[in-house]
Amino acid sequence: MARRFDPIYLDYNAGAPLRPCARDRMIEVLGDPGNASSVHAHGRKARGRVEDAREQVARLCGARTRAVTFVSGGTEANMTALSPSWQDQGAPVYLDKLFRSAVEHPSVVTGGRFAVADQVVIPVDPHGRVQLKALEAAVKDTEPGLISVMAANNETGVVQPVADIGAIAEAHGHFFHVDAVQAAGRMEIDVDAWRADVITLSAHKFGGPQGIGAVVVRSTARTPSPLMIGGGQENWRRGGTENVAAIAGFGAAATAALEETGSKRQIEAMKARLEAGLRSVCPSTVIFGETVDRLANTCCFAVPGIAAETALIAFDLENVSVSSGSACSSGKISVSHVLAAMGVEEDLARCALRVSMGWNTSDADIGRFLELWPKIVDRLNPAARHQAA
Repeated sequence: MARRFDPIYLDYNAGAPLRPCARDRMIEVLGDPGNASSVHAHGRKARGRVEDAREQVARLCGARTRAVTFVSGGTEANMTALSPSWQDQGAPVYLDKLFRSAVEHPSVVTGGRFAVADQVVIPVDPHGRVQLKALEAAVKDTEPGLISVMAANNETGVVQPVADIGAIAEAHGHFFHVDAVQAAGRMEIDVDAWRADVITLSAHKFGGPQGIGAVVVRSTARTPSPLMIGGGQENWRRGGTENVAAIAGFGAAATAALEETGSKRQIEAMKARLEAGLRSVCPSTVIFGETVDRLANTCCFAVPGIAAETALIAFDLENVSVSSGSACSSGKISVSHVLAAMGVEEDLARCALRVSMGWNTSDADIGRFLELWPKIVDRLNPAARHQAA
């Protein structure tokens, strides 16, 4: 009888498993009634839970507590931040242009509330990092605009020089947004050091519940105009009754992520083992962004001649969940815009797979992946074993 293996999940960049502490906190909160806007005892209890979580999320990203606004997730957070209309020291400010990198998440690529004609795309180098000279040339001597760059890429894990970008924004009088959805819980976040006017987060990337995120400003005196209006919740910055249970789970996950001081080294070691194993099977393996700073948890790789879609299905049949390096929408696989911006040829980009790890990944999970990979290669394209690097 064939041995049965437990399911293995290696797609944390898409969404991490819910942490037990977050689940337990949510269950506790779901058992109580109360609208956080109500003044009676039940309402005050709900309000206290929201404010406790706000403090926990603020600590995760080095921000002030009142700077945190809860929203429904990363996409709404980005839509809120990507606004041409801001308040600065009580005065309205209109931003003419959105300057975004070529490798942003689709929720930023759409431009938020900026018209297509008002967007300027900044190129990246072959490693996927923003070309700082190109950015400075684009923003120099222009009216105030908004620069938007993700802290770490969701596909490759490449970390952007956000502090340098923040310095450019400040020097030329522009506002600066950092999409920190993939960074939260995986690298240090410091709103002040980055000189970011606003950062955006999503709880489910590091073990919180799905459907909850945050917009975090450096100063409450400088904020984007609300996206959701209709009530005074969240200090008038986001209308709608707060999802108290999800917010409480977000806070619990934020605290747990902040306390995992040794996990990054453990995950980095697993990634090193994974990448060495990939190369031992196929010397021609390409690891995207490997020579620059990357998130400890992310490996995006390709073997020429092994289509990502086919390999992904092969892993899925073995109860191992990984991701394609390509964008998937409505079941259609397309070439990754991130890899295309890095100058990766289309044939190779179609072979890109992403392995992403997190709080519950074990060394045994990586061992099982490496046990399966040579068998999958031999089944799909045995000649790949002998291709030179």
